[in-house]
Amino acid sequence: MATPHAPPPSSAAKQTELVWSSPACRQLIRNHSLRGTGVLAWGPAAGRQCYDLLVIGGGSGGLACAKEAAQLGKKVAVVDYVEPSPRGTRWGLGGTCVSVGCIPKLMHQAALLGGMIRDAPHYGWGVAQAPHSWATLADAVQNHVKSLNWGHRVQLQDRKVKYFNVKASFVDTHTVCGVSKGGEETLLSAEHIVIATGGRPRYPTHIEGALEYGITSDDLFWLKESPGKTLVVGASYVALECAGLLTGLGLDTTVMIRSVPLRAFDQQMASLVTEHMAGHGTRILRGCAPEKVEKLPGQQLRVTWVDLTSDRKDAGTFDTVLWAIGRVPETASLNLEKAGVHTNPVTGKILVDAQEATSVPHIYAIGDVAEGRPELTPTAIMAGRLLAQRLSGRTSDLMDYSSVPTTVFTPLEYGCVGLSEEAAVARHGEEHVEVYHAFYKPLEFTVPQRDASQCYIKMVCLREPPQLVLGLHFLGPNAGEVIQGFALGIKCGASYQQLMRTVGIHPTCAEEVAKLRISKRSGLDPTVTGC
Repeated sequence: MATPHAPPPSSAAKQTELVWSSPACRQLIRNHSLRGTGVLAWGPAAGRQCYDLLVIGGGSGGLACAKEAAQLGKKVAVVDYVEPSPRGTRWGLGGTCVSVGCIPKLMHQAALLGGMIRDAPHYGWGVAQAPHSWATLADAVQNHVKSLNWGHRVQLQDRKVKYFNVKASFVDTHTVCGVSKGGEETLLSAEHIVIATGGRPRYPTHIEGALEYGITSDDLFWLKESPGKTLVVGASYVALECAGLLTGLGLDTTVMIRSVPLRAFDQQMASLVTEHMAGHGTRILRGCAPEKVEKLPGQQLRVTWVDLTSDRKDAGTFDTVLWAIGRVPETASLNLEKAGVHTNPVTGKILVDAQEATSVPHIYAIGDVAEGRPELTPTAIMAGRLLAQRLSGRTSDLMDYSSVPTTVFTPLEYGCVGLSEEAAVARHGEEHVEVYHAFYKPLEFTVPQRDASQCYIKMVCLREPPQLVLGLHFLGPNAGEVIQGFALGIKCGASYQQLMRTVGIHPTCAEEVAKLRISKRSGLDPTVTGC
């Protein structure tokens, strides 16, 4: 976990940092306000030395930017502070991905292992069906996360990046004031500032009892005891991933979906994902919205909801209610208006251009906090590194946000890259789009006779030869591993004809991509038969 205070700086560091005690900080701000210039004096004329780069936010994107800039010779500081969740959950340096997102999806692997144990007797292994221990898994995952948190601290130190565990807000366009957990203030200034504060789960504060009794993904992976019977509210990939892994661990799990699942994804694929979940133990309430959460005497929670179609109310009892209804950017406490940084008034995200620059040219924003950017760790990391390289004069390359691959880690994984079928039709017209598809059965599903009715592949192409591939969608085991390889080809402009000339590796699920011969337009049965 991150320590609340930075270690005392050396005498050399004191000469190169803008660090003020609380009274001095306030006095500087007062003097600045009286001058009415709107900007503190900058550079040697102010009689002080400053950082080349200040990164606000210690998540994947911010750390990547800071470490890259330091490696290229810049003097860099990182400020990061994790505000505890309403349930009191907090974590160390590393951001959402490391602490409460991607890495804790080790629990997804635990759920998959449960399925393998059930398959084992079919392969001749006499394995006892032992109950799952949440406490053992949670402890292992949390220990791994803490080791990663500490590893980030060590990496910053090795690269001579100064780390401040403070909550930052802008004083002016070049300066931020950081407040530690103990209330101590630190004033820091830099030539360039990068905002990489990410986002946090949204709470439906209009619902009675939501904040008092509900949790989010920020809390789930840090629970010491099993969440028990759980209601997951939301239709996002976070909602479906959490529900899927809880079901896989043997917990009674319900998902409440107000409208459509996985709205930003291909809707045929989204339907198959939820069909598979429903067929494998997850209860799905469609077209419903929660109205109230009450705590019962026995510590259980009573949730009242309404069916939006019939207007009929219903209720259920759960041990845990998990909100997964979206995320909000961490911008509220940054005092962005003091620096003149503009945000989208609806989303609260920071407006940026292709250079990742905000409305203030030397202030940048990357990752989930930036408007119009994919909320994906790898894109934030690459954007951060490229930004550091541009600021160091090493490149003029911009981040390319097109054809970014991703995977939804539901029990049957869904990986994709490029356009959905709906987006391709909207952009090019239905008459110019050809879709090749197939239902297939993974070899490992055959012996235990696992249901493979939702294992499906879809390739979206331009209809005109050589049929440029616009998007690829894969639903099945190890979808992320499969899509990662094909993402390179699609990024390089691969055509359908080229993919059909690619020799597959037998027997794998990935080879089915290179065997897609049936188009939707043909009307033929796309079910794969034989090898």
